[in-house]
Amino acid sequence: MIAALGVVFGDIGTSPLYAFKETLNPEHGVAFTPDAVLGLLSLIFWGLMFVVTLKYVVFVLRADHDGEGGILALQALARSAAAGPRTRPWVWNAIGVLGLVGAAMFYGDSLITPAISVLSAVEGLEVQAPVLQRVVIPITILILLALFAVQRKGTGVVGKVFGPVMVLWFLVLAIAGGWQVLQHPQVLAALDPRRAIGFLVEHRLQSLGVLGAVFLAFTGGEALYADMGHFGARAIRLAWLFIALPGLALNYFGQGALVLANPAAIDNPFFRLFPAWGVVPMVVLAAMATVIASQAVISGAFSLTAQAMRMGYLPRMRVVQTSSSAIGQIYVPVVNWLLMTGVLLLVLGFRSSGALSAAYGIAVSVTMVTTTLLAGIVAWGLWRWNRVAVVLGVVAFAVVDLAFVAANSLKIAEGGWLTLAVAAGVMVLFTTWAKGRRLGLEAAAAESLPLDSFVESLALNMPHRVRGTAVFLNADATAVPHALLHNLKHNQVLHEQVIVLRVLACDTPRVDARHRIEAESLTGGVWMVTARHGFMERPDVPEFIRILAYQKTLAIDSMTTSYFVSRASVGEENLPGMNPVRRALFGWLQRNAGRASDYFELPDNRLVEMGQRT
Repeated sequence: MIAALGVVFGDIGTSPLYAFKETLNPEHGVAFTPDAVLGLLSLIFWGLMFVVTLKYVVFVLRADHDGEGGILALQALARSAAAGPRTRPWVWNAIGVLGLVGAAMFYGDSLITPAISVLSAVEGLEVQAPVLQRVVIPITILILLALFAVQRKGTGVVGKVFGPVMVLWFLVLAIAGGWQVLQHPQVLAALDPRRAIGFLVEHRLQSLGVLGAVFLAFTGGEALYADMGHFGARAIRLAWLFIALPGLALNYFGQGALVLANPAAIDNPFFRLFPAWGVVPMVVLAAMATVIASQAVISGAFSLTAQAMRMGYLPRMRVVQTSSSAIGQIYVPVVNWLLMTGVLLLVLGFRSSGALSAAYGIAVSVTMVTTTLLAGIVAWGLWRWNRVAVVLGVVAFAVVDLAFVAANSLKIAEGGWLTLAVAAGVMVLFTTWAKGRRLGLEAAAAESLPLDSFVESLALNMPHRVRGTAVFLNADATAVPHALLHNLKHNQVLHEQVIVLRVLACDTPRVDARHRIEAESLTGGVWMVTARHGFMERPDVPEFIRILAYQKTLAIDSMTTSYFVSRASVGEENLPGMNPVRRALFGWLQRNAGRASDYFELPDNRLVEMGQRT
């Protein structure tokens, strides 16, 4: 739970720094009155209860896909819920689009959140020490470089370091806000939801602009589900209900109590909660907390990327498992360094958190809408909940989510276009790789031969046999590997021992040696083998072969064993319906995908890599 606080709640936990202050911004056209303050507080409180607590903590966190959370995990569950002989193709496609849109929007948020969080922290220090004005950007860059550098240690380790800081942060939030509430208990009138409704009715013309500011209090709420695989739903629920939510609620009410008693505090209600001697320490603590805020979206991006690879939306990348107890705690180097590059470019391009603030919110609000719709499909088709209750719940959540989307849409021209542009680029990558891969698999399947039939044909026309063992890696152990066919065609030989190997990853940290290898002997010295490994184990193919030799008493010499892999590429003639730009993009993705030989620990001096063009 403490580790989860340091990873999951950094973003939403730092919202009190700016959210309530922004709702009171005179530019929204709302006059400063006690009723307006209470109405805004009521909107924030009931938004936290309805959007974050009820929707995410109570309902959405139930939707775990093999322990993982996030929009793509929810998409997979929704497709399972909708699967059936009567399912129409447009339903299947709509679920796929919803998931991809939500995922693409999350990447946009992952890019902006670290930039705006760290910039706002360093700018806060600049207020206290004007001499640092010229080094704001260099300090920001150094902090970001350090943050991305420690990601390789794993989210569990990072969370243990950041967790105690966030515990202190939420404790200080609660104490500072609670003290003001005790001094001015009339602020508790905002607990009445009629205050929120009355505010929206009275300020109909200004409501959209105000809701865009209110939404700042909820940004980071989607990280509770996106990071579920890192720590589990139970730890996240406990951390939210007993630490994060009480701290946030007390601090917002404390800020409201302060401005009701002293309207001059409207300029910075958060820091005015503290006595003069406590401002500098709070600036330092706030700087630390806002740096931690970016950790939630970085971890979520790792989880999302791993899911996208498994589901066929992204090519193979190196994924490093960083925990022996939680399958979701991973580190993806390529994503880490791409995010770091993008964030640094944003800092150098915009140079202030104010310039980036307009781009903040639209991505999160769209992701929340897609989460609501997909969760409704899961509750309807998979959990079999009461249909009327599901429809009413989805409508209620969707109305609130769409109101926030409309509010944040007002900021598109001022900077929101940046998030949408990033999301559009990610969508192009997703759809291009998925379609190209599907067309390639269809073309390969049309040319594949059953392994059993192939072995039977060898008895009728046995090729020349050579000494040694040949291991052919293939995703389908029942089909003839493409590399085997090419070896026969060009070299016209067959090794005295042939092993067709399929490697499967399991959802356990380690696989017992007795269950690691499953082998079936076919005629002619051909073996069909399945090897299993846990998520904390490297898929070491040479080691699998040594285990096979021991279990089946096979005479396999490592020095006379060759490993054959196919590096597939899809030709343009097998990519119908893709325009030239997307064909070129798919070709680039193919060329830069991770090598199977590296992933499976194959020795370079015993490796034969053969091209496969379909």
